[in-house]
Amino acid sequence: MWSSTQSLFLRESTTLQRHLITKSMHPVNDLMKTMNRRYAVLLSIIICQVHSMLAQDCPSKQDLQNSIQQAHKLLSAQEASYLQSLRTLRKKLNLLHDSVARRPAKAQNSTCPDLDTPVNGKKLGKILFPGHEVHFLCDEGFELVGSETRQCKDSLGWSGQQPVCRVFVTIANTSSVSSGAAAASSFPLTRASSASRCSQVQGTTHCSCEPGFTISGHDSSVCTDIDECKLFHDGPAGRLCLHACVNTAGGYRCSCPAGYSVTPDGRNCKDIDECSSSRQNNCTREQLCINTYGGFQCVRVECPQIRNATYAKTSPVRCERNPCPVDSRTCSQAPNSVSFHYMSVVSKLSAPRVMFRMSAVRMIGDTLRFALLGGRGRRHFTVQRSDRQTGELLLTSPVQGPATLDAELEMTELERRELLGRYITKITIFVSPYEF
Repeated sequence: MWSSTQSLFLRESTTLQRHLITKSMHPVNDLMKTMNRRYAVLLSIIICQVHSMLAQDCPSKQDLQNSIQQAHKLLSAQEASYLQSLRTLRKKLNLLHDSVARRPAKAQNSTCPDLDTPVNGKKLGKILFPGHEVHFLCDEGFELVGSETRQCKDSLGWSGQQPVCRVFVTIANTSSVSSGAAAASSFPLTRASSASRCSQVQGTTHCSCEPGFTISGHDSSVCTDIDECKLFHDGPAGRLCLHACVNTAGGYRCSCPAGYSVTPDGRNCKDIDECSSSRQNNCTREQLCINTYGGFQCVRVECPQIRNATYAKTSPVRCERNPCPVDSRTCSQAPNSVSFHYMSVVSKLSAPRVMFRMSAVRMIGDTLRFALLGGRGRRHFTVQRSDRQTGELLLTSPVQGPATLDAELEMTELERRELLGRYITKITIFVSPYEF
């Protein structure tokens, strides 16, 4: 009887433990009800067990104490499992709340900006949603220079360039010009000029030029190159090129600074990743190649040298403290780990902006503290807490490049104000000379 009762007792305890684990995501009330029912069953088993023993030979005091201790241990284990289930549930609820709070709000403005109607022209199309087009026409006597059609892109910007309507040159000719003959220039033409195409209709000569040229002055036989770079420089229609515009005969081309390549659209610049190939950088094997906007940096990660403490490199960007000698207070107060993080940003990056997050995977103590230590450009940063286990490095003001900023973010773990560990991340930010 004693053996069968023990087996039933242990089986019911195991059932209770499994039930607590499967209930870890259920509401707390259900968990409490389940525990109350299981505890009642366990208590009944204990009473039956004692009663059975009394019905036979009188059990020893040691047997009774062993039974009570076994029940106490089991109940303590169930209580610990219950508390752990509550902590797990609370943590998952906090994560769910944070994910909902950080979900980006739906864009309010999902249309492209309205386009201006060119002077002496018309604009056809009023739908400003992505994928739709707007067309432009010029009044009689004017010709269109620029994009005849512009499309609203998914990025909520327009393709092409804002057009303008230019006067179509008409010259009255009273001299005898054979019908359909083209007037020729009496002086050599340069790359910035070309012969115009003229035709005579009812005593009036009409002249036109190739795209990229225009008739200037009183000589209708010469077409002069249009300087598109000057015409569209910082105008209402925007710039032709992201970086630099080079005027050519009958057109233009865009150029980019060193470290960038021209994109397929011929207007924008794309950073070249020199670190993707060892042939594009001169970093040694002991150095890390950090790609930046318009260039690259070779950095060497070295573990800190602190008195009575030694460090070992556990990854290319992380050093961990070796075990401390017994009773070495200096070593125990040194950082447990030092990590290195590198990033590249454009010049005049908008602020405030979160640049880096530091968090604890699990908490051993009861308190986490985050602090900003020294570093170049510290005045541009501050530290804020996003939740109980996460600290954020915040850029407070835009930075004009080129520049290199350093910041040290420290996370300290405490238990009843006693230091348990220090963790430092050294952050280096390379600011580009350009805003792209």
